[in-house]
Amino acid sequence: MADVKPFVCVRPTPALASRVAALPYDVYNRAEAKEAALRDPLSFLNIDRAESNLPDDVDTYDPIVYAKAKELLDARIADGTYLTDPQDCYYVYELIMDGRSQTGIVACASIDDYANGVIKKHENTREEKEQDRIRHVDTCNAQTGPIFLAYRSNEVISTLMNAYKKTEPLYAFTADDGITHNVWRIVAAEDVAAIREAFAQMDSIYIADGHHRAASAVKVGFKRRAESGSYTGDEEFNYFLSVLFPEDCLMILPYNRVVKDLNGLSKEEFFAAVEKHFTIREIGTEAFQPAVKGTFGMFLDDVWYELSVKEELAAITDPVASLDVSLLQDYLLGPVLGIGDPRVDKRIDFIGGIRGLGELERRVHTDMKIAFSMYPTQITELFAVADAGLLMPPKSTWFEPKLRSGLFIHKLS
Repeated sequence: MADVKPFVCVRPTPALASRVAALPYDVYNRAEAKEAALRDPLSFLNIDRAESNLPDDVDTYDPIVYAKAKELLDARIADGTYLTDPQDCYYVYELIMDGRSQTGIVACASIDDYANGVIKKHENTREEKEQDRIRHVDTCNAQTGPIFLAYRSNEVISTLMNAYKKTEPLYAFTADDGITHNVWRIVAAEDVAAIREAFAQMDSIYIADGHHRAASAVKVGFKRRAESGSYTGDEEFNYFLSVLFPEDCLMILPYNRVVKDLNGLSKEEFFAAVEKHFTIREIGTEAFQPAVKGTFGMFLDDVWYELSVKEELAAITDPVASLDVSLLQDYLLGPVLGIGDPRVDKRIDFIGGIRGLGELERRVHTDMKIAFSMYPTQITELFAVADAGLLMPPKSTWFEPKLRSGLFIHKLS
C-alpha cells in the first residue's frame, strides 16, 4: 500500500518558470555549475549549488554554502519569484524530447514506504554524497529536487493525466536544450482522492533516478522525527518530493563504456579471448548501435564490430547476471581487459547515451583505445532487479529527459 500524497507546493510564478527551472545539481562539476548559475540569478542552480555565489576557495561542503542556499531560497520567496499554492495539490508534469512525451504525477512519497521496501531501489548510495543533500534539505527546510519514481501503469491515473493535459497548462515552456516542459495542477477533490487511492493499491514503486536524493530526504525525515520527540506521521517531513511516471512512457538510454587499453594484449590475442563468449562480426566504419538485447557495438582501430553473446550467456536468467551491462563486465571487461571494479578503475569511463556514438569515437581518438556501445537496460529489467531485492551494476541506466529542479518545492514545516 503506497502512500503518495498531494502537497502544498512552493513554485515559481508562471512568467519566471522558464528562468528558474534548472537541470539537477549533480550533472555539473563545480566550474560548470558556477558558469550555468551565474548566467541567470534566478536559475535554481544558484540555490542547488550555492557555492557558485561564493569565492572559489570556499569548500563545496562548507556550512556557509548551505546557509547561502537558504538565504537565496528565502529571498526568492520574499521577492515574489515564488508563490505558495493555497492547498494540497497534485501536478501533472509532461516533458517532451524529440517529439516524445513523458508524463507523470508530482506528489510526495512516504519515508516509511522507502524504509519498508514499498519504494524499491536498485543502486547503492555513497555516504558522502548523501551528506551533502542531507545538509542542503535540512538547512533549507525544503526538498527542491524531485525523486524520479516509476510505477506499473495504472488506467485511473493515466486517464486523469490525459484529461488534464487537454486543459490550459500552469506552465508551458521549452528550455534551451530543446526539452519542453508542461505542468497542470490537480485540485478537484474527487480527482485528488482518485489518484491517492490508485497509488494506495500499489504494493511496489521504484526509484528510477535519484537514489542519493531519496536516501538523503528519508534520513532528514527520520532526523526530524527524532528531534521532535513525538510525531503523528502527518508532518511534511514524513514525505519526500517525487515525480512518478508510468513504466510505459519511460525511455532509458544506454550507458556506454570506453577503456584506455587492451590490458597488454595484442589485437589478435584480444579477439581470441573475446571469442570464447561472443561472436564477432565486422561492421565497418559506420557506427553501430545495438538493436536487441545480448548485442554490443565495439569500436577499435577505426572499425566497428558487432558482438553477440553465445548460447550459454543468452541462457542466463538471474535478473542481475543477465543484464547486458553484467554480461559485458563479467565476460569481457573483467576477465579480458582486467577491469576488476568499474566503480574505481581509472582505465574505464562511462558515456551517457544522450551524447551519441560520435562521442565514443572521439574518446577513442583522444584518450581511450576501445569503446563499447550498449543496448539500453529495459524498465522491466530494472523492476525485476528491484523486486528481487538486488542491486544493478554501476552505470546501468541513463534516463532522459532529466527532471528540472526548482519548479516544485516541498517545505518540511
